[in-house]
Amino acid sequence: MPRVPGVGRRPVVFDTVGGVYVPAGTDPRRGRVYACGITPYDATHLGHAFTYVTVDLLNRAWRDAGLDVDYAQNVTDVDDPLLERADALGIDWRTLAADGVALFRADMEALRVLPPRSYPGVVESLGLIVGRIAELAASGAAYQVDDPDFPDWYYAIQTDPVLLAACDTDAALALFAQRGGDPGRPGKRHRLDPLLWRMARPGEPAWDAPLGRGRPGWHIQCAALAVDALGSAFDVQAGGVDLAFPHHPMSAAQARTLTGEPFAQASIHVGLVGLAGEKMSKSRGNLIFVSRLRADGVDPMAIRLALLAHHYRSEWEYTDACIDEATARLAAWRAAAGRPGRPAAPVVEAMRAALADDLDAPAALAAVDAWASAGGADPDAGAAIARAVDALLGVALNAPA
Repeated sequence: MPRVPGVGRRPVVFDTVGGVYVPAGTDPRRGRVYACGITPYDATHLGHAFTYVTVDLLNRAWRDAGLDVDYAQNVTDVDDPLLERADALGIDWRTLAADGVALFRADMEALRVLPPRSYPGVVESLGLIVGRIAELAASGAAYQVDDPDFPDWYYAIQTDPVLLAACDTDAALALFAQRGGDPGRPGKRHRLDPLLWRMARPGEPAWDAPLGRGRPGWHIQCAALAVDALGSAFDVQAGGVDLAFPHHPMSAAQARTLTGEPFAQASIHVGLVGLAGEKMSKSRGNLIFVSRLRADGVDPMAIRLALLAHHYRSEWEYTDACIDEATARLAAWRAAAGRPGRPAAPVVEAMRAALADDLDAPAALAAVDAWASAGGADPDAGAAIARAVDALLGVALNAPA
């Protein structure tokens, strides 16, 4: 598929919604990206890390181009999976959420993922989210089902022609059911209508609101928080490919209804990481945790390089060889950075060109590999390469203490 010209040194990325390559934004001074955050009921696995390292590449490419970066990421700190895990462990859901957030942040810091400027949790943002649902209700885009026990609020997708036009209804219904939707709920106007506000159930956390005592649905959380942090028509919405439907389109539809403007100019979706022939997921329990690798003595920079060895849109399978190869690559780069080498400028420009081409990290790594394996006499080259690898790829070439 043909690329389009970038704007300055902004990367061109593949917009999953439009199915075309587009520049990652057009503002010459600013880049705005929203990444869907974790539900903090377990440690950070490599699938999570692959997503946030990808967003970090975009962040670093923008910064290298001189842009001010607004990066927002939420924390879904109240949701069914979190509640179910807390109940299974016999601990308070708030404790589980706090512990999960702390571990996630520690893992991201170890991987040198630049932190978001805005990092709201759902619980602390309930007033904002409730207000947005109330706006949808006032406009007729939200309604309550006729259920005397639990008259939950839903978003009427028929108010957003963009979403309806994009849907293959049969395929959408199958994914909707697999990924937290309730297409069979009696009283809904359309089987794809997503939950906005879940009325209080016995034993579940709930909050008082004009909508009735309850808690928010998933999609409205990101719609409200992203627009609040970044405004409308921000540059890039990012997340795993499993969010390509229904979460991202549903969030975007609700935001469009609220603002009358586009949600994001481009959506990028990161490929899934597998283990032993299956997608790595919490439900299957086939997870490789960043914290476990760190505890086993793996250098976090090797973990990062193992992730960067794969293009962000690819689906790949983790094996122990991934870490072995990344560890060897890291050692070779560190050795080369400590001795004279070929001039750094062509290598740095090759790295920039690779990232500008849909965040092609493997090509950037290959440029550094070629430099590290060749001799040279420039005494300043190693230090220059180390600075560029740090700034562009987020890999520190100073050996760990």
